Amino acid sequence: MKRKLTNLLVTGGAGFIGSNFIRYLFEHAGFSGRIVNLDALTYAGNLENLADIEAARGGKSYFFERGDICDRARVEGLFAKHDIDAVVHLAAESHVDRSILGPEAFVKTNVMGTYTLLDVARNAWKGRDDVLFHHVSTDEVYGSLGDTGYFSETTSYDPRSPYSASKASSDHLVRAYNHTYGLPITLTNCSNNYGPYQFPEKLLPLMIMNMAEGKSLPVYGDGKNIRDWLYVQDHNAAVWLVMNQGATGESYNVGGENEWTNIDLLMNLIGIVAAKLGLPRAKIESQIVYVTDRPGHDRRYAIDCSKIKRELGWKRSVEFAQGLEKTVDWYFERKEWVAHVKSGEYAKWIDKNYRAR
Repeated sequence: MKRKLTNLLVTGGAGFIGSNFIRYLFEHAGFSGRIVNLDALTYAGNLENLADIEAARGGKSYFFERGDICDRARVEGLFAKHDIDAVVHLAAESHVDRSILGPEAFVKTNVMGTYTLLDVARNAWKGRDDVLFHHVSTDEVYGSLGDTGYFSETTSYDPRSPYSASKASSDHLVRAYNHTYGLPITLTNCSNNYGPYQFPEKLLPLMIMNMAEGKSLPVYGDGKNIRDWLYVQDHNAAVWLVMNQGATGESYNVGGENEWTNIDLLMNLIGIVAAKLGLPRAKIESQIVYVTDRPGHDRRYAIDCSKIKRELGWKRSVEFAQGLEKTVDWYFERKEWVAHVKSGEYAKWIDKNYRAR
């Protein structure tokens, strides 16, 4: 199957994966259609991520629209205004720790927001088969693995946090709209993404900047929790491949085949940063602080991505050592970006210049 999608609504396009996805389409995939970026610009959304795209393409092939995916009238207006024929649904509350402290926002955005988008698409498209709703999800919906085994597309869902439960709910809604109403959908579940433009509360940028600033490096529990790491550009290449060639109604797991314990990953990162800063490795290692594990912390995630490799020919292009070094370089070269995001000044500027319209 090959689809021709021309008018894309990307939700959460000012966030980490979303802004990288938009860049990937324009800069690497040769996309010649129209992208409408719908983002509420909460704390993790940053228009600076796409300032050059806006300058070069704004009002022609790229359109930014500030708004909430739960606002049905707003979403309906965008479908009509831009003749949307594909949705790339990335907008989500995504930080596990925040979901533990305040789950309501996760239910609202991740469940009700997904419902709103699905229902607007169903009514706007009225049975068309040349359209697509693509939902981007996470491996966390599958729960926790032991020392062996991998998550496949047929693994039963077993979410353990409010975040993963809300994403599991949205996955089920997407599939239900396909089975009940015939809405053309595809779905991807990915492992931990890393790379440029990631909000500094996430593990890699947090550790990179804390090392540079001489701050503590907090490690949950014994540091032996295992995650599979995937460079964000490889993830976005997979999403676009699925959107163009994936079977309607199917889900595809996207993984880096790259498992690391948190502490081993941190030690690897320390070696890179110490060399770049000209600091003794031991000095940075002394910043490590073991902290109380978070509630319900899943022990291991690992993805079996053989389906997307076998059926669609996808494979990762960035090896972890290369991707990790590129990521460190990116944050070191953009300390002003990090400072601006963390200072709160960016949020004030957004409220002044980009009120919902």
